[in-house]
Amino acid sequence: MRAVLRYLLTLLVAALCSHAAVAQSYPDRAIRWIVPWPVGGGADVVARLFSDKVAEELGQPVVIINQGGAGGNIGARAAADAKPDGYTIVFAYSGTHSINPHIYKKMPFKQSDFSSVIFLTSVPQMLTVNAGVPAKTVQELIELAKKSETPLKFGSSGNGAINHLAGELFASTAGIKLMHVPYKGGGPAAMALLGGEIDMIFGEPSTFLANIQAGKLRAVATTSKERSLSLPEIPTIAESGLPGYDVTSWNGVLAPAGTPPEAIARLNEAFNNVLKDPDMRKRLLDNGYEPVGGKPEDFDKHIQAELDKWGPLVKQIGLQID
Repeated sequence: MRAVLRYLLTLLVAALCSHAAVAQSYPDRAIRWIVPWPVGGGADVVARLFSDKVAEELGQPVVIINQGGAGGNIGARAAADAKPDGYTIVFAYSGTHSINPHIYKKMPFKQSDFSSVIFLTSVPQMLTVNAGVPAKTVQELIELAKKSETPLKFGSSGNGAINHLAGELFASTAGIKLMHVPYKGGGPAAMALLGGEIDMIFGEPSTFLANIQAGKLRAVATTSKERSLSLPEIPTIAESGLPGYDVTSWNGVLAPAGTPPEAIARLNEAFNNVLKDPDMRKRLLDNGYEPVGGKPEDFDKHIQAELDKWGPLVKQIGLQID
């Protein structure tokens, strides 16, 4: 019995030493950050805002890998399949993790395939129109849609993306018909809006602010319940005649399930430290992102709450993708 106890004690000490060694040495090489969207979209913009500063915190490069397709599912699946060693993380987006499970008949991943790292930012969407659209307010846009012989076109970053649902909810609430045009990410959708292929979009402000300032696009309203912290001068859709309208996307970081707790804790600490940096907070707000941060379990709770929120709307509009 004594021999068994000594053996078990030896195993316990070895395990503790191993965990301590991991905590002290991690990370010792570059970290891959999969962004499940093309270059130029909102997800890509915010990931690149964070990557260099997080790399400074960790003392190792953070390499962004854009892997778009299927509303973010392809990149998310690639991350779920990665070795859970702390050297692969994935950009988590509201559409991919809280809407896609309701609209895809065959989801390539489950939320249990991931471990939460951090809730990064909350992102009010912005209703933006091409400068050639003769509407400066929500009410003017609604009237234009009602008078138009053909439906106005609104773009999105893909079928079932949160900006797709934002447009469907807008049309339903306003009692108008709009034509949805899906693209393979926010970047291509923004280019389509600039080129006049579509009339409007409900998208992340960072994708459009430069062109709004240049007069090529026009901001009409934001989609959140309250005015955006970063864009307080722009009215909400709710206060512009559609009370109760409220759509806010979010993003964060996940890792493959089974990633060592020590690695999760170190990543969480690094991202939280970057979020506390005044310069970073200003840059985020300037681009339409409202900093959040917190513990991994906080992000778990938010993802679940969003899953519960979007299910009924998806069912109501009958949206499903094979």
